[in-house]
Amino acid sequence: MLSAYPAIFHEEDGAYWVEFPDLPGCQTVGESIGEVMEEAQEALGLYLASLIEDEEEIKPASDIKSIVAEDDSFTSLVACDITQDVKSARAMKKTLTIPDWLNNMAEKNSINFSQTLQKALMEKLHIA
Repeated sequence: MLSAYPAIFHEEDGAYWVEFPDLPGCQTVGESIGEVMEEAQEALGLYLASLIEDEEEIKPASDIKSIVAEDDSFTSLVACDITQDVKSARAMKKTLTIPDWLNNMAEKNSINFSQTLQKALMEKLHIA
């Protein structure tokens, strides 16, 4: 799941820190712009994965045009793919019932039931 949120980048005493106005408490620091950008992607991914695991609402990102940076700060979209963070959770075994004809067609086409169900659930939950 690719997600992007606006972030405000600040420079202070030769180092950088980033905050996400839409995500309270989601901040990070770095020694350079490149480092803080990588750290921002990781912080964003872990923050969103935590919301998913805790079954909390993920609010949509604000329009970056509505985010105003002060002084020498600047705004930028930070994107991350949280699939790996979310997928690190242990697998759960589920039993399901489907029509016989659908099962037969899926098996003939070598459909991976687990993979298909995971993908469908992620799309339905808007996390894919």
